[in-house]
Amino acid sequence: MTTDWVQRSRRPLKLKSNRVWRTYTGGKLIEGWQGKPDAIDTAFPEEWVASAVKAKNAGREHIAEGWSLVEPEEPGQAPVTLKELVESDPAAFLGPNHVKRYKEQMAVLVKVLDAGERLTIQVHPSRKTARELFASEFGKTEAWYVLGGRVIDGEEPCIYLGFKPGMTKERWRELFESQAIPEMLDALHRIPVKKGDVYLVEGGVPHAIGAGCFLIEIQEPTDLTLRTERVTPSGLQVPDSACHQGVGFEAMLDCFRYEPLNLADTLARYKKEPKVVRLTQGGRETVLIGAADTDRFAMRLLEMNGPYAKRQDGSFSIAIVVQGSGELYWGEERMSVRQGDQLFLPAGVEAVTWVNADKHADLKVVVCYPPE
Repeated sequence: MTTDWVQRSRRPLKLKSNRVWRTYTGGKLIEGWQGKPDAIDTAFPEEWVASAVKAKNAGREHIAEGWSLVEPEEPGQAPVTLKELVESDPAAFLGPNHVKRYKEQMAVLVKVLDAGERLTIQVHPSRKTARELFASEFGKTEAWYVLGGRVIDGEEPCIYLGFKPGMTKERWRELFESQAIPEMLDALHRIPVKKGDVYLVEGGVPHAIGAGCFLIEIQEPTDLTLRTERVTPSGLQVPDSACHQGVGFEAMLDCFRYEPLNLADTLARYKKEPKVVRLTQGGRETVLIGAADTDRFAMRLLEMNGPYAKRQDGSFSIAIVVQGSGELYWGEERMSVRQGDQLFLPAGVEAVTWVNADKHADLKVVVCYPPE
């Protein structure tokens, strides 16, 4: 490990934009949010933040690996992936307690997602199923924090989440084999979403993100997605291997949690109410996803109108500047930050202070954490 890499474990690291190819189109709102001119939808609708996870795109792995690159701190500095840095000294970057449990693997992945079309109906394995089918210690429980959205073809943003009453594995198999997409969609609860909404999606729960959704997703660190549509809404053919991820269709159907709930019970279980946990003269801190919701990860929103100090408590965190501009201080050093920036804060950074630079608007930052 070089001296330069040792120093990086003690300071916040800005990360380069990391767009990843998916089976759906989107990304226009991401580009506009990042201040890019002439924003358009493309086949790269997701920004993978602080990622050490390789994207699983059957036949297209060469397009975008999914690994995040650290912004060079000096001109001419060689590019390095966050994965390389972490593996050079896991305890320094992730914290000794994290390494004791997860070794050198970052136990969380964060994305910014903008859907220009509805995503295919899908499911992610629970941790138990992932271990049995994919030899993975992680499943793919995830949570969404809605940043906003747009109307597409006259429809407001929505999500599809959980089976309605009456669904069985046998009936779901029939719908899948006949590719009865309208009936499959109608078997799920269609839920309109708005800015500020938070949803938890546990492994095994069927779902689809609707067209027009712009959100931050925090999840377990895998790309294990099982799809029940062989053709996407825009007409892209989905290979069988991209549907069942190599385990076969029967095992894919076994990944679904056949627990039909009415709409009220679905919302009670999966929609989460943000809770303000700290209020100072400089700002406030809100729990979006906490220990009471899941043991897989955590997510908080910081809203600053002045200086706001935040401790790290021996582990790393991942920060996304969702609104405004300002500065981030640690010790005697500082860096400027603005909307769209993504940062990795190593465990070696004991504390930081966020400072808002705009008297007319708050600096808003979403901070994501690995399991405690």
